Amino acid sequence: MVDNKQLWDGALAQIELGISKANFGTWFKNTYIYKQEEGIIFISAPNTFVKDWLKNKYHKFILKSLRDISQEVRGLEYVIIRRDEKTKLTDAVQTTNQNEPVSDLGLSELYINKDSNLNPKYTFDTFVVGSFNEMAYAASQAVIKNPGMNYNPLYIYGPTGVGKTHLLQSIGNYIAKLNSNKRVFYITSENFTVDCVNALMNNKINLFKEKYRKYDLIIIDDIQFFSNKEKTQEELFHLFNHFYENNKQIIFSSDQPPKYIEHLEERLRSRFEGGMIVDISKPDYESRLAILKTKAKQLDQVIPAEILEYIASVIQDSIRELEGTLKSIIVQTQAKKKDLSLNDVKNILKNNIKPKKAVSFKDVIKIIAEYYNIEEKFLYEKTRRKEVVKPRQIIMYILREDFNTSYPFIGQKLGGRDHTTVIHAYEKIKKDIKCDNLLNQEIEQIRQQLYSST
Repeated sequence: MVDNKQLWDGALAQIELGISKANFGTWFKNTYIYKQEEGIIFISAPNTFVKDWLKNKYHKFILKSLRDISQEVRGLEYVIIRRDEKTKLTDAVQTTNQNEPVSDLGLSELYINKDSNLNPKYTFDTFVVGSFNEMAYAASQAVIKNPGMNYNPLYIYGPTGVGKTHLLQSIGNYIAKLNSNKRVFYITSENFTVDCVNALMNNKINLFKEKYRKYDLIIIDDIQFFSNKEKTQEELFHLFNHFYENNKQIIFSSDQPPKYIEHLEERLRSRFEGGMIVDISKPDYESRLAILKTKAKQLDQVIPAEILEYIASVIQDSIRELEGTLKSIIVQTQAKKKDLSLNDVKNILKNNIKPKKAVSFKDVIKIIAEYYNIEEKFLYEKTRRKEVVKPRQIIMYILREDFNTSYPFIGQKLGGRDHTTVIHAYEKIKKDIKCDNLLNQEIEQIRQQLYSST
């Protein structure tokens, strides 16, 4: 049977790919395998609430993840270990493995700084810069040189798993390290909202205000969560004004630009738009491969080039998924005590990667028409109106770039146009997005709508 730490590291690597970041951090933090008896795995949870939640909500998922690594796993039990027992167990593990390298495959949340709420593992040294994030990286460098003065607020947006949190926390860690007198704090919008609601319920809103206003830099992640939360938005507005008026740095992240967040107060939206807004798009192949190589080096692992290249070619959307897959492969290599072949890796990815949402020609037309607020019928007509030409050219570009649709077929579907017209449109958009950041952002937002799960 695989040893406890190796088995649980491998299971966590797979579990992290299948659930949201928030749920992973909430329910799997401070969990570990306490013992194994005749194929029964005893998982320790920090309290009764977590124990019951794992048992009722994640039992089958956990069991499958464990069995993918070891076929000897027969069942699961959940236990709560007292603090003194946990300490003895930890001491025993450290004594046994004192000459072994420390694994970096477990929960990163265990290392969070309690004062700043930052994870010290997130630094610029481990942040891979590519064409997909170079604007956001450049903005972050301007901020750390003169916090509160350059790009205040800084607003970074992009789809899930592209490295926004890594960049945000790198800024916080750098400023905290460089200026020990600077008080830095990172928080998710969800936790900020919970804190605000609790303060309102307990008549402690003044303490809430004092708590956050003492910082010199505040980083709030995933602010789309503030949608429809009027009281929290009001407190954030006042907090924003305090920071801005006192030249204190404010940094936000979201999955979309401020203007697309629904049910957001206009006065707050205008505050967000008053600073620097930059996006992080999905990484290109070269960036994905560089990220995998960097992560493998960080984990002190030698992975064959063909395996890294294959992973980079099939996982295209999320850095988090890239790293999670790499961790899973490393753990399974350790568990099986042999190097995995490319076919082994293909089988692992085939079983764990979620299929992309199927997109039809009509979906592309519909979503782009809605995005630019024009009627679909105009896209088929032979008109040169400016408000129609651009969306139609983007349709042609996406159909060719994302689906490799033939030029004649695209022209035929869009009102019987000649294939040379389609080629011209494709080449024009391809060229324009290299120098037009706004156009690039628009196309990425359209892609998010096309491929997001229904």
